[in-house]
Amino acid sequence: MSDERDPKGLIRESFRIEGISAPECRSIFLDWAISVPNGVEPAPYLRALIEEYRPDFPDHPMITVLEGALQPPTRTGRRGGAMGRRS
Repeated sequence: MSDERDPKGLIRESFRIEGISAPECRSIFLDWAISVPNGVEPAPYLRALIEEYRPDFPDHPMITVLEGALQPPTRTGRRGGAMGRRS
């Protein structure tokens, strides 16, 4: 079954792997994320996947990964490269 939110079935399969860890979920998520077509906003897909799987898997590490992907990136306060060397 092909689904535009998860065309390779990566997210679906992660919920079927017994004992999967958070690092494994992050790796699967990264593979999913790089397969999202250019120009497509992934947030609606992420919300739909969370809505679909959270009722049956509320404590699954993939839910945590998907929710984390919706959060804005944290700023470290330091920039690298030439901008980091300028005062």
